Amino acid sequence: MSLMTKFFGAATAFALTAGTALSEPALIFDLGGKFDKSFNEAAFNGATRWAGEFGKSFREIELQSEAQREQALRRFAEAGANPIVMTGFAFGNVLAEVAPDYPNTKFAIIDMVVDQPNVRSVVFNEHEGSYLVGMMAAKASKTGTVGFIGGMDIPLIRKFACGYVQGVKAVNPDATVIQNMTGTTPAAWNDPVKGSELTKAQISQGADVVYAAAGGTGVGVLQTAADEGILSIGVDSNQNYLHPGKVLTSMMKRVDNAVYDAMKAGDDLDMGIYVMGVANGGIDYALDQHNEALVTIDMKHDVNKAKDAIAAGTLVVHDYMSDNTCPVE
Repeated sequence: MSLMTKFFGAATAFALTAGTALSEPALIFDLGGKFDKSFNEAAFNGATRWAGEFGKSFREIELQSEAQREQALRRFAEAGANPIVMTGFAFGNVLAEVAPDYPNTKFAIIDMVVDQPNVRSVVFNEHEGSYLVGMMAAKASKTGTVGFIGGMDIPLIRKFACGYVQGVKAVNPDATVIQNMTGTTPAAWNDPVKGSELTKAQISQGADVVYAAAGGTGVGVLQTAADEGILSIGVDSNQNYLHPGKVLTSMMKRVDNAVYDAMKAGDDLDMGIYVMGVANGGIDYALDQHNEALVTIDMKHDVNKAKDAIAAGTLVVHDYMSDNTCPVE
């Protein structure tokens, strides 16, 4: 893929990488970097899969600060990029202001709903996948204590946590679930040192399985869990490969498919709200050669049974964001 860098004025502190065609799609990564091995990287993988399959290229930018969100959106729109895809709820307010100014440009935002006629809003049922890996954590735990480490303390991450606790308690009602959030600012997505510290603190309280839903911070969680001899659970991307035999599973949020589908649709991208969950393949748990020895036949049977029930609607996992409460906490 041929890329070149364009700078927009001396005062602009960032670059938009782009191919030569003005009608190319664009991808804007959230803070934390595109190679966070989690959320942003899943988006990048979807875009590169699209580019490879169709022999095309896309524009992209990694943000360095909150102030660049609007700048990047407007620069891409003015340059003719279409559609413009962005990862993360934090783009919501900015996109709501920018989208009306570019009615002929189509936008796709992941993890937030923006009510504009030229916006596709893609949201995920993360609580469903978190329930499944919570079941696995409870079945794998020998101490009856498991942990959850979130990134920025926002309702979306509480949604992950609540689903996880529901899954744990479905298997072991007496289990203890220790929960910590990394911080209250976007820096919480990219602090592996803090992730490591929180993991050690949870281990000291008896946790022997820890689920990280913290973007790049989770890299520190998974590393420390492996070093300390406990199991971890990855998130968003399949992170099993990072520590083979040490990562119990990964809660896969198919951000890659969302980005791929948006770029494939191009100018024909449909607008409105798109929900991706267990039923339509948007949410799953990861099973591969890196963790197959950790996943017992009993574990797989029970989790797949729950997965089928969720898809059929006979098992409903409570969504924290529906009322900002969690019935099992």
